[in-house]
Parts: sequence; C-alpha cells; structure tokens
Amino acid sequence: MDRANPAPLGLMGFGMTTVLLNLHNAGFFEVGAMIIAMGFFYGGMAQVFAGIMEFRKANTFGTTAFTSYGLFWISLGMIWVLETSGFIAEDSNYLAWYLFMWGIFTAYMFIGTLRLNRALQVVFLSLTILFWLLAIGRWADSEVITKIAGWEGIFCGASAIYAAAAQVLNEVYGRQVLPLGVAKPAEVK
Repeated sequence: MDRANPAPLGLMGFGMTTVLLNLHNAGFFEVGAMIIAMGFFYGGMAQVFAGIMEFRKANTFGTTAFTSYGLFWISLGMIWVLETSGFIAEDSNYLAWYLFMWGIFTAYMFIGTLRLNRALQVVFLSLTILFWLLAIGRWADSEVITKIAGWEGIFCGASAIYAAAAQVLNEVYGRQVLPLGVAKPAEVK
C-alpha cells in the first residue's frame, strides 16, 4: 500500500517555526504569542505527527528526527511559558546547556544525512551550527553572537522549507522541479 510522504509536513513545520524564531534572534521582534503558538503546534505537534507517520513507514531516521524536534519545540514553548509566568526564573545558563545538548543530538543526526540527500545535509549541518551558536551566545551573554545565530537560523529554516517544497513539488509533478541533490547509494562489498 502506498502511503503519503510525511517528511514535507515535518520539514515545513520545522522550517517555518525556525525562520520565525530566528527573525526574533536576529533582532526583528520580540518573542510573543505567534512564535510560542507556532512552537507548540506547527513546529511541535506537526513534527510529532510526521514522526509517528515515519514510524509507520519503518523509517528510524525520520521517526527520530521529527519526533525529537517536535518535542524540542513543545519543550521550548513550555520553557517560555514557565519563564514569562514567573514560575521559573529566567537564567540563560541552563538554556545554553539545553541548546548545546540539542546541538550534540543534531550533530549525530547530521552524520546520518550523509547517506541521504544534500538538502537534508544542509538543514542538519546548519541546525547543528545554529544550536551551538545560540548556546555560545547564551554562555557569553552576547547579543552579537545571538544575532549572528539568528541570521544563520533564518538560513537553516529556509533550507528546510526548500527541502519540503522540493519533495512536494517533485512528487506532484512526477519529475524533478526542485533538486534535492540525491546522495549516491553506498557500494555493498
């Protein structure tokens, strides 16, 4: 039985939410209800749904990536809610460690993309860099590093949007409309 490809849903949820958050990091506007709502629902729930659908396709990489990043967005949204409600004090040091650990996770997921297409390699490499730049920006309490991370994050999110669009359009048109840079299969010895 043919099944729909859930990857574009997960990539678009990730990409759009990442661009919006990083517009904030780059200094365009403050975190507000729009970013938090996107984090909970499109960045969060949509990716968890995509991860569950990847599980049904027996895709370990897709399941791990989409479910994990969906839960990242939900947990980040909860951190913001708890901080703004006064339930926990805002402390950039714990958030730096949180972002650093997500960078470690993303670095090993990037290694997995080396067997996948180039578009996903760009998404995961730029995301690894983004997490570590944000962590360094928090540890150094540096607005400059955070703004640099914001611009890098806009690129990361846009690359995920591109990968999602390419998968949808290539499938709909039955041909390559937007290239993904398909990786060569490994030789079996």
